[in-house]
Amino acid sequence: MASRIDPIVNAAARAGVSLSIRTFPEGTRTAADAARAVSCEIGQIVKSLVFMADGEPILALTSGSNRADPSRLAALLGANKVRRASADEARAATGYAIGGTPPFGHPRRLRVLVDRDLLAWEVLWAAAGTPDSVFPIGPDQLLAASGGEASDLKQLD
Repeated sequence: MASRIDPIVNAAARAGVSLSIRTFPEGTRTAADAARAVSCEIGQIVKSLVFMADGEPILALTSGSNRADPSRLAALLGANKVRRASADEARAATGYAIGGTPPFGHPRRLRVLVDRDLLAWEVLWAAAGTPDSVFPIGPDQLLAASGGEASDLKQLD
C-alpha cells in the first residue's frame, strides 16, 4: 500500500501539506461509504472524478453531495465535448482506479477544477489511492496541493 500512497504524500509535501492517511477495512469506495467511515457529512467528501474534455483528461474535485455537470465543465474548460472517463481512461490519466483516485499525486499533470461547495467546509476527506484509505485536508490545502481552480461545476436540479 505504501507505494500507492507515496506519490500522494510527496505531492502534498511539495505544497507544504502534511497528510495523515487513515485506513478503514469496511471501505471508502463511495462518498457515502467514506462519510460513514469517518463520521462526517457527505458534503465533506472529495470525489475525484475524471472527465474527458475534447479527448483530454481533466479532474473534477466534487463535493460528495453534488454531481459534476459535464455541460458546465465544458463551458469552464472551453471544450466542445465533455464526458465521464471510462475506468480505463481514468486509470491511465491518474494511475489509480475509480473509488480510490486521489485529488493529486498523479503521474501526469492534469487540469483540476474544484467544486466551490468544498470550500465551505473546515475539513474535507479525500481518497488516498486505495478504496479503503482517506485523509483529512483543509480546502486551502486541497487547492494548493492539487493546483486546482475553484469553480461552479455542480449540476443544478
